[in-house]
Amino acid sequence: MQMIEKTKKIYVETYGCQMNVADTEVVLSVMDGIGYKLTQQADQADVIFVNTCSVRDNAEARVKQRVSELKNHKRNNPEVLIGILGCMAERLRTELIDKNNVVDLVVGPDEYRKLPKLIEDAQAGLRGIAVKLSRVENYDDITPLRTEGISAWLSVMRGCDKFCTFCVVPFTRGRERSRSLNSVVEEVCKLSAQGFKEVTLLGQNVNSYHDGRNDFSDLLKSVAEVDSTIRVRYMTSHPQDMDDKLIETIASHKNICKYVHLPVQSGSNRILKLMNRTYTIEHYLGLMSKIKRAMPEASFSTDFIAGFPTETKEDHQMTLDIMKEVRYDGAFMFKYSPRENTKAWDMGDDVPEELKVERLSEIIEIQSIISQEINQSMIGKEVEVLIERDSSRSADDLLGRTDTNKKTLFAREDATVGQYRKVKIERTNAQTLFGKLISNVN
Repeated sequence: MQMIEKTKKIYVETYGCQMNVADTEVVLSVMDGIGYKLTQQADQADVIFVNTCSVRDNAEARVKQRVSELKNHKRNNPEVLIGILGCMAERLRTELIDKNNVVDLVVGPDEYRKLPKLIEDAQAGLRGIAVKLSRVENYDDITPLRTEGISAWLSVMRGCDKFCTFCVVPFTRGRERSRSLNSVVEEVCKLSAQGFKEVTLLGQNVNSYHDGRNDFSDLLKSVAEVDSTIRVRYMTSHPQDMDDKLIETIASHKNICKYVHLPVQSGSNRILKLMNRTYTIEHYLGLMSKIKRAMPEASFSTDFIAGFPTETKEDHQMTLDIMKEVRYDGAFMFKYSPRENTKAWDMGDDVPEELKVERLSEIIEIQSIISQEINQSMIGKEVEVLIERDSSRSADDLLGRTDTNKKTLFAREDATVGQYRKVKIERTNAQTLFGKLISNVN
Protein backbone atom coordinates (compact mmCIF):
# COMPACT_ATOMS: atom_id res chain seq x y z
CA MET A 1 0.00 0.00 0.00
CA GLN A 2 1.44 3.38 -1.01
CA MET A 3 2.02 5.82 1.83
CA ILE A 4 0.62 9.32 1.33
CA GLU A 5 3.02 11.95 2.60
CA LYS A 6 1.47 14.38 5.06
CA THR A 7 1.36 17.99 3.89
CA LYS A 8 3.68 20.07 6.06
CA LYS A 9 2.07 23.20 7.47
CA ILE A 10 3.39 26.53 8.72
CA TYR A 11 1.66 29.06 10.95
CA VAL A 12 3.01 32.63 11.28
CA GLU A 13 2.08 35.42 13.66
CA THR A 14 3.35 38.83 12.58
CA TYR A 15 3.87 41.77 14.94
CA GLY A 16 4.89 45.33 14.20
CA CYS A 17 5.17 47.32 11.00
CA GLN A 18 4.30 46.63 7.37
CA MET A 19 7.94 45.73 6.73
CA ASN A 20 7.35 42.71 8.95
CA VAL A 21 4.24 41.84 6.96
CA ALA A 22 6.32 41.96 3.77
CA ASP A 23 9.05 39.88 5.41
CA THR A 24 6.50 37.25 6.43
CA GLU A 25 5.55 36.92 2.77
CA VAL A 26 9.22 36.34 1.91
CA VAL A 27 9.41 33.68 4.63
CA LEU A 28 6.27 31.98 3.30
CA SER A 29 7.83 31.90 -0.17
CA VAL A 30 11.03 30.30 1.15
CA MET A 31 9.05 27.75 3.17
CA ASP A 32 6.75 27.01 0.22
CA GLY A 33 9.88 26.08 -1.69
CA ILE A 34 10.50 23.21 0.74
CA GLY A 35 6.89 22.04 0.80
CA TYR A 36 5.31 23.94 3.68
CA LYS A 37 1.79 25.30 3.19
CA LEU A 38 0.24 28.09 5.22
CA THR A 39 -2.38 27.30 7.84
CA GLN A 40 -4.42 29.78 9.88
CA GLN A 41 -4.56 27.37 12.85
CA ALA A 42 -1.54 27.09 15.13
CA ASP A 43 -2.64 23.68 16.39
CA GLN A 44 -2.44 22.31 12.84
CA ALA A 45 1.11 23.53 12.19
CA ASP A 46 4.38 21.61 12.06
CA VAL A 47 6.29 24.90 12.32
CA ILE A 48 5.18 28.01 14.22
CA PHE A 49 6.96 31.28 13.54
CA VAL A 50 6.54 34.52 15.47
CA ASN A 51 7.76 37.47 13.41
CA THR A 52 8.72 40.11 15.94
CA CYS A 53 9.17 43.85 16.42
CA SER A 54 11.62 45.64 18.72
CA VAL A 55 10.74 49.25 17.98
CA ARG A 56 8.89 49.79 21.28
CA ASP A 57 8.91 48.06 24.62
CA ASN A 58 5.22 47.10 24.53
CA ALA A 59 5.78 45.25 21.23
CA GLU A 60 8.56 43.20 22.82
CA ALA A 61 6.42 42.54 25.89
CA ARG A 62 3.59 41.16 23.71
CA VAL A 63 5.98 38.82 21.91
CA LYS A 64 7.54 37.58 25.16
CA GLN A 65 4.06 36.85 26.48
CA ARG A 66 3.23 34.95 23.28
CA VAL A 67 6.42 32.88 23.56
CA SER A 68 5.45 32.03 27.13
CA GLU A 69 2.00 30.90 25.94
CA LEU A 70 3.58 28.68 23.30
CA LYS A 71 5.39 26.70 26.02
CA ASN A 72 2.20 24.80 26.79
CA HIS A 73 1.62 24.05 23.12
CA LYS A 74 5.20 22.81 22.79
CA ARG A 75 4.84 20.69 25.91
CA ASN A 76 1.81 18.94 24.42
CA ASN A 77 3.29 18.81 20.91
CA PRO A 78 7.06 18.33 21.31
CA GLU A 79 7.56 17.63 17.60
CA VAL A 80 6.39 21.13 16.63
CA LEU A 81 9.18 23.58 15.85
CA ILE A 82 8.96 27.10 17.30
CA GLY A 83 10.90 29.90 15.64
CA ILE A 84 11.39 33.56 16.46
CA LEU A 85 11.96 35.79 13.42
CA GLY A 86 12.70 39.44 12.80
CA CYS A 87 13.98 42.33 14.87
CA MET A 88 13.69 40.75 18.32
CA ALA A 89 15.58 37.74 17.06
CA GLU A 90 18.72 39.82 16.63
CA ARG A 91 18.29 41.85 19.81
CA LEU A 92 17.37 39.04 22.20
CA ARG A 93 18.89 35.94 20.64
CA THR A 94 20.63 34.75 23.82
CA GLU A 95 17.59 35.24 26.01
CA LEU A 96 15.26 33.57 23.52
CA ILE A 97 17.42 30.47 23.12
CA ASP A 98 19.00 30.05 26.56
CA LYS A 99 16.11 31.12 28.80
CA ASN A 100 13.20 29.75 26.75
CA ASN A 101 13.43 26.04 26.08
CA VAL A 102 10.38 26.42 23.87
CA VAL A 103 12.34 28.16 21.08
CA ASP A 104 14.07 25.95 18.49
CA LEU A 105 15.46 28.62 16.15
CA VAL A 106 16.04 32.36 16.10
CA VAL A 107 16.38 33.99 12.69
CA GLY A 108 17.11 37.65 11.99
CA PRO A 109 15.59 39.67 9.13
CA ASP A 110 18.58 39.18 6.80
CA GLU A 111 18.88 35.39 7.24
CA TYR A 112 15.63 33.97 5.85
CA ARG A 113 17.39 32.17 3.01
CA LYS A 114 18.88 29.87 5.66
CA LEU A 115 15.49 28.67 6.90
CA PRO A 116 15.52 25.32 5.01
CA LYS A 117 18.86 24.32 6.59
CA LEU A 118 17.86 25.67 10.02
CA ILE A 119 14.59 23.70 9.88
CA GLU A 120 16.50 20.54 8.93
CA ASP A 121 18.94 21.04 11.82
CA ALA A 122 16.13 21.75 14.29
CA GLN A 123 14.36 18.54 13.28
CA ALA A 124 17.61 16.74 14.11
CA GLY A 125 17.59 18.29 17.58
CA LEU A 126 19.95 21.22 16.99
CA ARG A 127 18.89 24.71 17.99
CA GLY A 128 19.74 27.31 15.43
CA ILE A 129 20.70 30.97 15.56
CA ALA A 130 21.14 33.03 12.40
CA VAL A 131 21.02 36.74 13.09
CA LYS A 132 23.89 38.29 11.15
CA LEU A 133 23.01 41.59 9.51
CA SER A 134 23.88 42.07 5.86
CA ARG A 135 24.93 45.08 3.81
CA VAL A 136 23.64 43.51 0.59
CA GLU A 137 20.65 41.23 1.28
CA ASN A 138 17.39 42.60 -0.15
CA TYR A 139 15.64 39.35 -1.27
CA ASP A 140 15.56 40.83 -4.77
CA ASP A 141 15.08 37.43 -6.42
CA ILE A 142 12.43 36.02 -4.05
CA THR A 143 8.81 36.54 -5.04
CA PRO A 144 6.80 37.00 -1.82
CA LEU A 145 3.96 34.55 -1.27
CA ARG A 146 0.89 36.73 -0.89
CA THR A 147 -2.37 35.46 0.52
CA GLU A 148 -4.82 37.98 -0.96
CA GLY A 149 -5.16 39.72 -4.28
CA ILE A 150 -6.13 43.35 -3.67
CA SER A 151 -3.27 45.11 -1.90
CA ALA A 152 0.41 44.17 -1.90
CA TRP A 153 3.32 45.32 0.25
CA LEU A 154 6.62 45.62 -1.66
CA SER A 155 9.85 46.04 0.27
CA VAL A 156 12.04 48.18 -2.01
CA MET A 157 14.86 48.82 0.46
CA ARG A 158 16.01 47.55 3.83
CA GLY A 159 17.73 49.08 6.81
CA CYS A 160 18.33 52.72 7.73
CA ASP A 161 21.32 55.07 7.91
CA LYS A 162 19.67 57.92 9.82
CA PHE A 163 20.46 56.73 13.36
CA CYS A 164 17.74 58.67 15.14
CA THR A 165 18.75 58.47 18.78
CA PHE A 166 15.51 56.75 19.86
CA CYS A 167 15.44 54.08 17.14
CA VAL A 168 16.81 50.54 17.11
CA VAL A 169 16.23 49.91 13.39
CA PRO A 170 19.86 50.43 12.28
CA PHE A 171 20.88 47.85 14.91
CA THR A 172 18.13 45.30 14.20
CA ARG A 173 17.82 45.70 10.42
CA GLY A 174 21.22 47.06 9.46
CA ARG A 175 22.28 49.73 6.98
CA GLU A 176 20.41 50.92 3.91
CA ARG A 177 20.47 48.89 0.70
CA SER A 178 18.02 49.10 -2.18
CA ARG A 179 16.57 46.68 -4.68
CA SER A 180 17.07 47.49 -8.34
CA LEU A 181 14.36 49.55 -10.01
CA ASN A 182 13.93 46.87 -12.66
CA SER A 183 13.25 44.13 -10.12
CA VAL A 184 10.57 46.20 -8.40
CA VAL A 185 8.91 47.09 -11.71
CA GLU A 186 8.94 43.42 -12.76
CA GLU A 187 7.22 42.46 -9.52
CA VAL A 188 4.57 45.14 -10.02
CA CYS A 189 3.98 43.86 -13.56
CA LYS A 190 3.30 40.41 -12.12
CA LEU A 191 0.94 41.87 -9.51
CA SER A 192 -0.92 43.72 -12.26
CA ALA A 193 -1.32 40.49 -14.21
CA GLN A 194 -2.64 38.79 -11.06
CA GLY A 195 -5.29 41.47 -10.57
CA PHE A 196 -3.86 43.42 -7.65
CA LYS A 197 -5.29 46.92 -7.32
CA GLU A 198 -2.86 48.59 -4.93
CA VAL A 199 0.84 48.41 -4.10
CA THR A 200 2.65 50.02 -1.19
CA LEU A 201 6.41 50.54 -1.54
CA LEU A 202 8.10 49.95 1.80
CA GLY A 203 11.32 51.01 3.45
CA GLN A 204 12.40 52.23 6.87
CA ASN A 205 13.20 55.48 5.06
CA VAL A 206 11.77 54.81 1.64
CA ASN A 207 12.55 58.17 0.06
CA SER A 208 16.28 57.64 0.52
CA TYR A 209 15.98 54.74 -1.94
CA HIS A 210 18.77 54.63 -4.54
CA ASP A 211 19.85 51.66 -6.62
CA GLY A 212 22.99 53.35 -7.93
CA ARG A 213 21.25 54.96 -10.88
CA ASN A 214 17.69 55.73 -9.83
CA ASP A 215 16.30 57.60 -6.84
CA PHE A 216 12.92 57.15 -5.20
CA SER A 217 11.20 59.60 -7.55
CA ASP A 218 12.38 57.52 -10.52
CA LEU A 219 11.13 54.34 -8.86
CA LEU A 220 7.76 55.82 -7.96
CA LYS A 221 7.25 57.12 -11.51
CA SER A 222 8.22 53.77 -13.06
CA VAL A 223 5.90 51.82 -10.78
CA ALA A 224 3.00 54.21 -11.40
CA GLU A 225 3.39 53.79 -15.16
CA VAL A 226 3.11 49.99 -15.05
CA ASP A 227 -0.68 50.06 -14.71
CA SER A 228 -2.76 53.22 -14.30
CA THR A 229 -5.50 51.20 -12.54
CA ILE A 230 -3.17 50.26 -9.68
CA ARG A 231 -2.93 52.71 -6.81
CA VAL A 232 0.60 53.35 -5.57
CA ARG A 233 1.38 54.18 -1.95
CA TYR A 234 4.65 54.31 -0.02
CA MET A 235 5.95 54.52 3.54
CA THR A 236 7.79 55.65 5.57
CA SER A 237 9.41 58.98 4.65
CA HIS A 238 12.00 61.14 6.36
CA PRO A 239 11.63 64.93 5.99
CA GLN A 240 15.32 65.31 5.09
CA ASP A 241 14.81 63.27 1.90
CA MET A 242 11.48 64.76 0.76
CA ASP A 243 12.53 67.00 -2.15
CA ASP A 244 10.90 69.00 -4.95
CA LYS A 245 11.39 66.21 -7.48
CA LEU A 246 9.53 63.72 -5.31
CA ILE A 247 6.69 66.17 -4.61
CA GLU A 248 6.30 66.83 -8.34
CA THR A 249 6.32 63.11 -9.13
CA ILE A 250 3.52 62.42 -6.67
CA ALA A 251 1.50 65.40 -7.85
CA SER A 252 1.79 64.57 -11.56
CA HIS A 253 0.60 60.94 -11.46
CA LYS A 254 -3.08 60.32 -10.81
CA ASN A 255 -2.59 56.82 -9.44
CA ILE A 256 0.08 57.82 -6.89
CA CYS A 257 -2.07 58.35 -3.82
CA LYS A 258 -2.26 61.87 -2.45
CA TYR A 259 -1.55 60.73 1.08
CA VAL A 260 1.68 61.88 2.69
CA HIS A 261 2.97 60.30 5.89
CA LEU A 262 5.79 62.57 7.08
CA PRO A 263 6.89 61.91 10.68
CA VAL A 264 7.73 65.04 12.65
CA GLN A 265 8.15 63.37 16.10
CA SER A 266 8.30 66.69 18.02
CA GLY A 267 7.53 70.36 17.52
CA SER A 268 10.65 71.45 19.40
CA ASN A 269 13.91 72.09 17.56
CA ARG A 270 15.83 71.32 20.76
CA ILE A 271 14.20 67.90 21.03
CA LEU A 272 14.60 67.24 17.29
CA LYS A 273 18.34 67.88 17.66
CA LEU A 274 18.53 65.47 20.60
CA MET A 275 16.67 62.94 18.44
CA ASN A 276 19.17 63.47 15.59
CA ARG A 277 16.30 64.13 13.20
CA THR A 278 18.55 66.39 11.03
CA TYR A 279 15.85 68.97 10.18
CA THR A 280 14.27 71.92 11.92
CA ILE A 281 10.61 72.71 12.39
CA GLU A 282 11.05 75.62 9.99
CA HIS A 283 12.34 73.24 7.29
CA TYR A 284 9.51 70.81 8.01
CA LEU A 285 6.83 73.48 7.73
CA GLY A 286 8.38 74.66 4.47
CA LEU A 287 8.02 71.13 3.08
CA MET A 288 4.41 70.94 4.17
CA SER A 289 3.67 74.25 2.45
CA LYS A 290 5.24 73.00 -0.80
CA ILE A 291 3.23 69.77 -0.69
CA LYS A 292 -0.03 71.58 0.02
CA ARG A 293 0.56 73.97 -2.89
CA ALA A 294 1.34 71.10 -5.27
CA MET A 295 -1.49 68.87 -4.00
CA PRO A 296 -4.28 70.85 -2.32
CA GLU A 297 -6.33 67.65 -2.05
CA ALA A 298 -3.61 65.73 -0.14
CA SER A 299 -4.10 64.29 3.32
CA PHE A 300 -1.34 64.10 5.90
CA SER A 301 -0.32 61.88 8.78
CA THR A 302 2.68 61.89 11.07
CA ASP A 303 4.34 60.34 14.13
CA PHE A 304 4.62 61.93 17.59
CA ILE A 305 6.71 60.84 20.57
CA ALA A 306 5.66 62.19 23.97
CA GLY A 307 8.09 62.40 26.87
CA PHE A 308 11.46 62.15 25.08
CA PRO A 309 14.36 62.62 27.55
CA THR A 310 14.56 66.19 28.95
CA GLU A 311 11.28 67.19 27.26
CA THR A 312 9.86 70.21 29.07
CA LYS A 313 6.38 71.66 29.26
CA GLU A 314 7.47 74.20 26.65
CA ASP A 315 8.76 71.49 24.29
CA HIS A 316 5.46 69.65 24.63
CA GLN A 317 3.50 72.82 23.90
CA MET A 318 5.52 73.26 20.69
CA THR A 319 4.34 69.81 19.60
CA LEU A 320 0.73 70.79 20.26
CA ASP A 321 1.32 74.00 18.29
CA ILE A 322 2.63 72.10 15.24
CA MET A 323 -0.41 69.83 15.36
CA LYS A 324 -2.73 72.82 15.26
CA GLU A 325 -0.75 74.53 12.51
CA VAL A 326 -0.39 71.57 10.12
CA ARG A 327 -3.74 69.93 10.97
CA TYR A 328 -2.94 66.30 10.22
CA ASP A 329 -5.67 63.93 9.11
CA GLY A 330 -4.22 61.29 11.42
CA ALA A 331 -1.19 60.44 13.52
CA PHE A 332 0.67 57.56 15.14
CA MET A 333 1.18 58.69 18.72
CA PHE A 334 3.43 57.06 21.30
CA LYS A 335 5.03 57.75 24.63
CA TYR A 336 8.82 57.49 24.62
CA SER A 337 10.12 53.95 25.13
CA PRO A 338 13.86 53.59 25.94
CA ARG A 339 15.63 51.07 23.71
CA GLU A 340 19.00 49.54 24.51
CA ASN A 341 21.90 50.31 22.15
CA THR A 342 20.40 53.65 21.12
CA LYS A 343 22.02 56.97 22.05
CA ALA A 344 18.82 58.08 23.76
CA TRP A 345 19.24 55.15 26.17
CA ASP A 346 22.29 56.93 27.58
CA MET A 347 20.32 60.17 28.03
CA GLY A 348 18.25 58.56 30.76
CA ASP A 349 14.49 58.38 30.99
CA ASP A 350 13.83 61.44 33.11
CA VAL A 351 10.24 62.31 32.17
CA PRO A 352 8.00 60.63 34.77
CA GLU A 353 5.68 57.95 33.44
CA GLU A 354 2.55 59.73 34.61
CA LEU A 355 3.67 62.89 32.80
CA LYS A 356 4.31 60.92 29.59
CA VAL A 357 0.82 59.48 29.81
CA GLU A 358 -0.67 62.94 30.45
CA ARG A 359 1.14 64.49 27.48
CA LEU A 360 0.31 61.59 25.18
CA SER A 361 -3.35 61.83 26.18
CA GLU A 362 -3.36 65.52 25.31
CA ILE A 363 -1.81 64.81 21.90
CA ILE A 364 -4.38 62.07 21.23
CA GLU A 365 -7.28 64.31 22.27
CA ILE A 366 -6.21 67.21 20.05
CA GLN A 367 -5.57 64.91 17.09
CA SER A 368 -8.99 63.32 17.51
CA ILE A 369 -10.66 66.73 17.38
CA ILE A 370 -8.71 67.77 14.27
CA SER A 371 -9.38 64.44 12.51
CA GLN A 372 -13.08 64.75 13.26
CA GLU A 373 -13.21 68.32 11.95
CA ILE A 374 -11.41 67.40 8.73
CA ASN A 375 -13.67 64.41 8.16
CA GLN A 376 -16.81 66.43 8.87
CA SER A 377 -15.81 68.82 6.09
CA MET A 378 -16.22 65.91 3.67
CA ILE A 379 -19.93 65.40 4.36
CA GLY A 380 -21.82 65.80 1.10
CA LYS A 381 -18.75 65.18 -1.06
CA GLU A 382 -18.25 62.32 -3.49
CA VAL A 383 -15.12 60.18 -3.09
CA GLU A 384 -13.62 57.35 -5.09
CA VAL A 385 -12.86 54.28 -3.01
CA LEU A 386 -11.08 51.01 -3.67
CA ILE A 387 -13.19 48.33 -2.01
CA GLU A 388 -10.87 46.27 0.21
CA ARG A 389 -13.06 43.87 2.19
CA ASP A 390 -16.33 43.09 3.89
CA SER A 391 -17.07 45.29 6.88
CA SER A 392 -16.30 43.66 10.22
CA ARG A 393 -19.35 45.42 11.63
CA SER A 394 -22.03 44.15 9.27
CA ALA A 395 -22.31 41.59 6.48
CA ASP A 396 -24.42 44.14 4.60
CA ASP A 397 -21.58 46.67 4.38
CA LEU A 398 -18.25 46.98 2.56
CA LEU A 399 -15.10 48.84 3.54
CA GLY A 400 -13.10 50.84 1.04
CA ARG A 401 -10.31 53.38 1.20
CA THR A 402 -9.98 56.70 -0.55
CA ASP A 403 -6.92 57.87 -2.43
CA THR A 404 -6.20 59.98 0.67
CA ASN A 405 -6.25 56.86 2.87
CA LYS A 406 -9.57 57.43 4.58
CA LYS A 407 -11.57 54.34 5.56
CA THR A 408 -15.05 54.48 4.08
CA LEU A 409 -18.03 52.27 5.00
CA PHE A 410 -21.12 51.92 2.82
CA ALA A 411 -23.97 49.52 2.03
CA ARG A 412 -22.92 46.66 -0.26
CA GLU A 413 -25.68 46.90 -2.92
CA ASP A 414 -24.11 45.62 -6.20
CA ALA A 415 -20.49 46.40 -5.28
CA THR A 416 -17.74 43.79 -4.87
CA VAL A 417 -14.26 43.69 -3.37
CA GLY A 418 -11.58 44.96 -5.76
CA GLN A 419 -13.76 47.51 -7.52
CA TYR A 420 -13.29 51.27 -7.64
CA ARG A 421 -16.63 52.88 -6.75
CA LYS A 422 -17.93 56.33 -5.94
CA VAL A 423 -19.47 57.00 -2.54
CA LYS A 424 -21.27 60.10 -1.29
CA ILE A 425 -20.32 60.86 2.31
CA GLU A 426 -23.27 61.24 4.68
CA ARG A 427 -21.64 61.19 8.13
CA THR A 428 -18.23 60.72 9.77
CA ASN A 429 -16.31 60.19 12.94
CA ALA A 430 -12.61 60.83 13.62
CA GLN A 431 -11.53 57.55 11.98
CA THR A 432 -14.11 56.67 9.32
CA LEU A 433 -16.31 58.10 6.58
CA PHE A 434 -19.81 56.66 6.14
CA GLY A 435 -21.63 57.03 2.85
CA LYS A 436 -23.84 55.75 0.10
CA LEU A 437 -22.80 54.06 -3.12
CA ILE A 438 -23.71 56.28 -6.07
CA SER A 439 -22.14 54.89 -9.27
CA ASN A 440 -19.44 52.96 -10.99
CA VAL A 441 -16.15 54.74 -11.64
CA ASN A 442 -15.36 55.00 -15.34
